[in-house]
Amino acid sequence: MKIILLGLNHKTAPLEIREKLSCAAPEGTSPLREIMRIDGIREAFYLSTCNRTEVFFRVDDAPEEALDRLKTLIRKRGNFRPEEMDRHFYLYFDEQAIRHLFRVASSLDSMVMGEPQILGQVKESYREAVDNDATGILLNKILHHTFRVAKRVRTETGIASHAVSVSYTAVELAKKIFGNLAGKTVLLVGAGEMSELAARHLMQNGAGRILVANRTFERSLQLADLFKGEAIRFDDVEQRLREADIVISSTGAPGYIISKDRVAAALHRRKNRLLFLIDIAVPRDIDPEAARLDNVYLYNVDDLQDIVDENRNIRRKEAEKAEAIVEEEVGRYREWYNTLEVVPTIVSLKEKTAGIIRGELERSSSWLQDLREDERNHVEILLSSVVNKILHDPIVGLKEKTIDRNAKPYIAAVKHLFNLEDEPSKKRSE
Repeated sequence: MKIILLGLNHKTAPLEIREKLSCAAPEGTSPLREIMRIDGIREAFYLSTCNRTEVFFRVDDAPEEALDRLKTLIRKRGNFRPEEMDRHFYLYFDEQAIRHLFRVASSLDSMVMGEPQILGQVKESYREAVDNDATGILLNKILHHTFRVAKRVRTETGIASHAVSVSYTAVELAKKIFGNLAGKTVLLVGAGEMSELAARHLMQNGAGRILVANRTFERSLQLADLFKGEAIRFDDVEQRLREADIVISSTGAPGYIISKDRVAAALHRRKNRLLFLIDIAVPRDIDPEAARLDNVYLYNVDDLQDIVDENRNIRRKEAEKAEAIVEEEVGRYREWYNTLEVVPTIVSLKEKTAGIIRGELERSSSWLQDLREDERNHVEILLSSVVNKILHDPIVGLKEKTIDRNAKPYIAAVKHLFNLEDEPSKKRSE
């Protein structure tokens, strides 16, 4: 099949490793074009989220060489040492790769099992691949099949009913620190989907004042208006820190936007009142050194895992149902892919019989011309019907043999009996 998946995620790599690739591909950029220039790679799909970076691709010949070139590209972009690549990256082939992609889109491999955001991220990455002409027949089929699997998991299991997003988890952590959020001032840095979800959960839990900062001020105004908050300029974030009790930061900035010194200055103005910082951005928005300050509690996206684990047992039974759906769909994909082996033979067989019908009709044109047009049509339909019925059993038999991957001797027999091996050479000579 020659399908390969190379990646790393929150299970295999800590945040400081994952953010290397995020820093190498700032918001709005992707290495997909570079990947498609690698010799041997014919189709590719690049997925990058705060918890994972994965390349799913198809090769033609020499898959080892194409894989080595891709590893070199990734290693250079992330400035990884060879031992870091070996330790933190995983590699899947063919059905393993497809199974993994099905599980990712179904949120079975997410930090927060059942969360809905990952499917949207997979779809967005697929749109990017299509826009860059990076997909073909095989990856298009796989990705559309992936979306169908994810839909089945969400509709046929209850895995999503107990799911929580990373933003929800961040708010739950804030509640544990403060006891309750009544009257607390919250500063949201970044006005994307993660921040909007956080704002919803904060409002539902009684948060008092919400400040919203985003590089695009118009977006800050939109989100602040939605939750009756206050929009502030992005450049004013560090100055307004002194007003916040809780800061939730989720931007696509390539480096720290909140420094340790600014946090220390804000604490001084707040008379060392407790400051709770949640950094759910990858790469990180807040200097981790700020955690060393007294009365500062700083958590990043990996720190949220403990809260996530509390909900995992609730979803375990539903996850088992979802895994069964994934296995069933992997089997269906396998059956479809295996049929590709016999498709060229079936096409050649049908083309040859169609050519025989056309030839016989031409040889019989002298007496066919005496028939009315509708009568000639009936004769053609009759000939095609007879031939199709004769071919029906051989074609069905070939397809059935693909299920147990034992079609090759039957393909060879059909080619020999119907003299199909000569068809390509005949076409070239014509």
